Amino acid sequence: MREYIDFLGGQPPYDTLDAADLEAVARLVEVEYFAAGTAIVLAGGAPLSRFYVVRSGEVEVVDRGRVIDVLGVGETFGQISVLSGLAPPLTVRSSRDTLCYLFPDLRSHLRDPDRLQFSHYGSLVSRERLARSGLTDQSIRQARDQMRPVVWCRTQASVAEVAAAMTDAGQSCALVRGRDGRIGIVTDSDFRAGLAGGTVGAHTPIQRLASFPAASVSAETLAGEAFLKMVECGHHHLVVIGERDEPVGILRAVDLASAEVRNPLVIRRAVDDAGTVDDLARASALLPGTWVDLCDTGVSVTHTAALLSAVIDAIASRVVALTDVEGDVDSRETSWMLLGAVARREPLPGSRVSTALVWQDRPDRPPADDTFHRWASRVVATMQRCGLGVGIEQAGATNPVFAGSRARLANEATSCIRTPTRRHAVALSCIITDSRPVTGMALGRSVSDTMFATARSREYLIRLLRHTVSARPPMGFVRDLVVHHTGDHHDRLDLHAVGLLPITSLGRWIAIVTGDGRGNTQARLRRGQSAGLFSDDEADTLTGAFEFIYGLLLATEVSNIRGDRDHQTTYLSPKDLDTLTRRQLREAFRSVAAVQNRLSDDWEARLR
Repeated sequence: MREYIDFLGGQPPYDTLDAADLEAVARLVEVEYFAAGTAIVLAGGAPLSRFYVVRSGEVEVVDRGRVIDVLGVGETFGQISVLSGLAPPLTVRSSRDTLCYLFPDLRSHLRDPDRLQFSHYGSLVSRERLARSGLTDQSIRQARDQMRPVVWCRTQASVAEVAAAMTDAGQSCALVRGRDGRIGIVTDSDFRAGLAGGTVGAHTPIQRLASFPAASVSAETLAGEAFLKMVECGHHHLVVIGERDEPVGILRAVDLASAEVRNPLVIRRAVDDAGTVDDLARASALLPGTWVDLCDTGVSVTHTAALLSAVIDAIASRVVALTDVEGDVDSRETSWMLLGAVARREPLPGSRVSTALVWQDRPDRPPADDTFHRWASRVVATMQRCGLGVGIEQAGATNPVFAGSRARLANEATSCIRTPTRRHAVALSCIITDSRPVTGMALGRSVSDTMFATARSREYLIRLLRHTVSARPPMGFVRDLVVHHTGDHHDRLDLHAVGLLPITSLGRWIAIVTGDGRGNTQARLRRGQSAGLFSDDEADTLTGAFEFIYGLLLATEVSNIRGDRDHQTTYLSPKDLDTLTRRQLREAFRSVAAVQNRLSDDWEARLR
């Protein structure tokens, strides 16, 4: 049952359940396998008694013969029919061999069923939306429709002759048939490496430079699958094999890399299938380009954040799985947690991934803490290798404060609430609030659940409020008084510190005072609205300001990726903003500051 808990606890909406309800859901799991092409749900059929969660593979959602969405690992379907008692409105079929978890109506099995709020369909980019940009058509086209002509060369042809033939044909590789009949390939990068290393010369026979056998795919292979093979194997060219097993063309990674094949579904699959750290690093290298693709496709900023969060979660989980544990440590008795913006599913391209590590108490044979700390260091190093910029040591698993047994960390969490005068007590409680496990779900959540179950005194709430409103929007923005006047960030504005942080802090305040840390900032603010802690106008103001400022930061970082500039920065120059954007930003700052001021004046009345 642990596998069910760990998997479901990392997928929305099940990640909003507390440990007890998550365990109750896991006990109800049924497992069913569907071969590729199977119609799992039929539109207009009898109402469903069970809904589905994709554990492996993928399914297509079909509306009158047209594919409108593709659901991958962790996505739920069929819940609308189960919850409403109505016939399924759409057909769902497996596009690959697929394993699903099946569940009955969960409402009667949960202590807090209101936490389980399903969206209509999954978080993947809908094909209908992508089709408007022409990207989907390319990803579902076959290799034969994407391939380039083959340049053949003789076995004994010289390096110079083959290079000239490739140049004349405008191609970046050539094929050669060896004496044993195998097909070899030589690419322009082979030429550069060989000539630069002095291992070949202009008159060297090409057979010495070619790689045998050349990696290949069938002509019917989808472009997305071919690109995935390139990601997995590290190839930039694939030979397309037609009838009679003969080469008929060449696929190049550069021709596919800008297409929809880089959507999060493909990267997620490559991450899940990575057998080595090298494989995982190659898959993770697609992340920056995927941020750009999603923005170009017109996906909303909050949807983009959710999509990429799922990929980051998958990378982090795979890193843990691929990093060896020494001694008698059982990784199944540990929980790795993400902290901060990534835990709230609000990452940006430059977000640093901070982590925490919890291990189960074993009084009978406790392993040395040093064993866990060494493992944490290796995991963090591998995350860095896979492109996840790791957060500062003050808030990360390499710091003993954020790596410990469940008993110790749970005690620390409750102590933050009971003794708010302790140094950093309030700040630490905020970090715990913004934590989310990606492995060992029940164990990881037990720390924050214990903290939220602790009564919050007036002294703690006063200190929490001070901490919450300490991040203030810059009211002098109208006269450009908020930029740095010296140093590396001269004439630039830290939009995260003065824009996003004041709003995320208010969302965190809601989470702590209500004892409910689930959801992103916008979900927390809406929960505060429902609880009467914020007025409708205040909630609308804050959620709108968050989306605007997050979108502005995202556009800035994506622009930096395009320009091959540092995208791990939250600074921008106000002078680069147009008049309308400057006005909107100024109004957002003023509105957020007004909410902070009102909350400071009447927070006790709101809590009553």
